[in-house]
Amino acid sequence: MSRFTIPRDLYYGENAMDELKVLKDMGFKKAIIVTGGSSMKKNGFLDKCDKILKDAGLDTCLFDGVEPDPSIETVYKGAEAMRKYEPDVIVSIGGGSAIDAAKAMWVFYEYPEKTFDDIKDPFSMPLLRKKAIFVAIPSTSGTATEVTAFSVITDYSTKIKYPLADFNITPDIAILDYSLTATMPDQVVKDTGMDAFTHAVEAYVALFHTDITDALALKAMDMIAKSIEKSIAGDKDARAQMHVAQSLAGMAFSNALLGIVHSLAHKTGAEFKITHGCCNAILLPYAIQYNSKVCADRFATISKMLGLSGSNDKELTDSLVKFIKELNSRIGIGQSYKDNGVSEEHYKNRCDDIAKNAIGDPCTGSNPRPTSLEEMKKVLEAAYYGHDITF
Repeated sequence: MSRFTIPRDLYYGENAMDELKVLKDMGFKKAIIVTGGSSMKKNGFLDKCDKILKDAGLDTCLFDGVEPDPSIETVYKGAEAMRKYEPDVIVSIGGGSAIDAAKAMWVFYEYPEKTFDDIKDPFSMPLLRKKAIFVAIPSTSGTATEVTAFSVITDYSTKIKYPLADFNITPDIAILDYSLTATMPDQVVKDTGMDAFTHAVEAYVALFHTDITDALALKAMDMIAKSIEKSIAGDKDARAQMHVAQSLAGMAFSNALLGIVHSLAHKTGAEFKITHGCCNAILLPYAIQYNSKVCADRFATISKMLGLSGSNDKELTDSLVKFIKELNSRIGIGQSYKDNGVSEEHYKNRCDDIAKNAIGDPCTGSNPRPTSLEEMKKVLEAAYYGHDITF
């Protein structure tokens, strides 16, 4: 049996945030707004969110300052603020980090006796919605956390990112307001766009893919391939397309799960101080080469959908790898960790621990090809130096 879970309601379009007013009709009274703060404040979106909620008759409270790659400490702090305010709605607006943090805060708000260790294993969370529902309003087009059962929280004491996974933290309402994407900096557009493309590729070949997730993943890849470069250039319509496409990719991977690209990205991002989306862009071609031993036919299907050349599965897979590398080059992402400023000494000192931690990452279990420690190290090595691999 398979399961497919997404938010109950998804509102999308220009000024879709106006639909927050439905919370009044649903009988809610108090909303806490969780955000990173700076960009949402600067561009007026935070004030707009607050006004819509207040005009709908809800009391509001703000928790801001969630950092990029949110920490366990920030999560605990936010949960404490929620316990003091006692909201019946949690509204998180901003990038993936703010929404991810708010999801984890939600758990500890409803279950203050729990610890991070209690929930970090996949699908180990208690039932939620005893105190509040969750509304997510993303300002970036990549993580798709507004439609997923995932939240990535960083333990800075170990420099490890933990992908929390449980259908309980899938938001109740997702709002894709195209106007929020207009203010994204170019670098954020690049990184989040490649994050979304990686989500779709990994979901399409993951062990738990289904006909439903396949359809979403393929459509997302098609839209991203056509829109990402125009989106980086600031094209309004392309940014709207990317906002929808990344959400489709999120629906796919939230249910099909991911693979070793994300396993390694989770362990290298904090260690090498490289954004998550950039890590994915670096790693994706080499993971495709590694996984092609068991699912070249599926990579070939992606290539055909993208209109790439090749007369057999191997040639089509090679074309896909080439396409991704050339796309990275065109949008200004170096194709190796070395190209992105990681010293060889740093890599060699940490490669064993990174590979070991990546083996234990929840995403490794859904990778299409079983991965040993030595094989994980070989994929990481290829991504560091930028050389092709064959297995």
